[in-house]
Amino acid sequence: METAATGLTFRDATDADVDALVALVESAYRGDDSRAGWTTEADLLEGQRTDPEGVLEVIKSPDSRLLTVEQDGRIVACCQLEHRGAHAYFGMFAVSPVLQGAGLGKTVIAEAERLARETWGATEMHMTVISVRHDLIAWYERRGYRRTGRTSPFPYGDERFGIPQRADLEFELLVKPLA
Repeated sequence: METAATGLTFRDATDADVDALVALVESAYRGDDSRAGWTTEADLLEGQRTDPEGVLEVIKSPDSRLLTVEQDGRIVACCQLEHRGAHAYFGMFAVSPVLQGAGLGKTVIAEAERLARETWGATEMHMTVISVRHDLIAWYERRGYRRTGRTSPFPYGDERFGIPQRADLEFELLVKPLA
C-alpha cells in the first residue's frame, strides 16, 4: 500500500529484503551509527540486535508478517506483527536513525495497528520494551500504550540478543486496546 501524503510504500518483506532489514535494525539500535537517532541501545547492549536467520524466521512464519516501509525505493522502517489469538504482538520496530524524530515512527505504528485490527481482528496490541528505556516507553505511552508492570527476564548469556552492559535489564509488557 502506498500513501500519497507521506510518499511511503508499506509491504510485506520478502527473502530478498533480509540483508537490508538486518542492516536497518542494527543501525537503529546498535553501534555508533545508532547514536544518530534517539532509539539507540548502544549504552545498554553491544553485539547484534538481530541476524539474517531471525529476520527470515519472521518472514516465513505463517502467523507473522514483517511490515517493510520504503521511501524512494529504499527501506526506511520495519516492524514485526504476529497474530496471537485475540491480540497481536508488535516487535522488531526500526526506523532509520537519520529519519527519526520526523513522525515516521508514528505513521508506521498506526499502520501496524490498523493492519492487526483489520487483518486478524486483533483487539489489543502487545509489545515488550526494555524497562530502563524510559524515553521509549514514554513515546509509546503517548501513542496510547500502557505499562502493565508485567516483566520477563532479559536473555542474559544469549548473544543473539546482544551483550548486556548492565545487570538490571528486563522486558516490560506494554498493551494498547485496538477497538
